Amino acid sequence: MDADTVVGTELRGLRRRRPEITGTVLAGTDGLLISSDLPSTDATHLAALAAASFGLGHRVADTVRCGEFRESVVRTTTGCVVTYPAGRSALLTLVTVSPGEDLEALHEEARAVARRAGTMMDRRGGGVGATAVPEAHGQLAVRTPMATLPAQLRRPSRPTWRRPPI
Repeated sequence: MDADTVVGTELRGLRRRRPEITGTVLAGTDGLLISSDLPSTDATHLAALAAASFGLGHRVADTVRCGEFRESVVRTTTGCVVTYPAGRSALLTLVTVSPGEDLEALHEEARAVARRAGTMMDRRGGGVGATAVPEAHGQLAVRTPMATLPAQLRRPSRPTWRRPPI
C-alpha cells in the first residue's frame, strides 16, 4: 500500500471516529498542500496559515526551552482549528466544531494519526515539496545602539511631503 493510500485511510478513519472534525488538511511545513478534504481554495490557504502557525509555535517553544512543540490551537466561537506536526516535514490541521470537554481526547487521537501519517510521509521522502524543520535557530534580531550609528541616521528626518497647490 502506498503512502497516499495509508494517509488517506488514516484521515478518513479519524473523521469517522471524531464527528466534530469538519475538515482535515495535510500540508508541508513550508505551507504547500499535500492532501485535504476541504474545498481547494480553503485548503490551500489553511495549509499556508497552518505552516505560519506552526513556525511561530515552534519558535516560541524553542525560545522558552519548555519542550517540543505539540500543537497550535485557534479557538473560535463555534469550534477550533488545531495543527499538529506530522513527521519531519508535514503538518496535520483539523477544523472542528466545538469539541467541548473532549478536546484532550481529540488531541491524543489526532497526535497518534499525525505520528502515523508523518512516518509514512517521512518514508516516502521528498516529492511533497515540504522543507524539514531546521534543528537550530539563529537570533531573530540584533539591536544596534543609537550611539554607534552615523550622525545622519540618528537625527530625525523631516517629512518631504508638501501640500499640493490649490
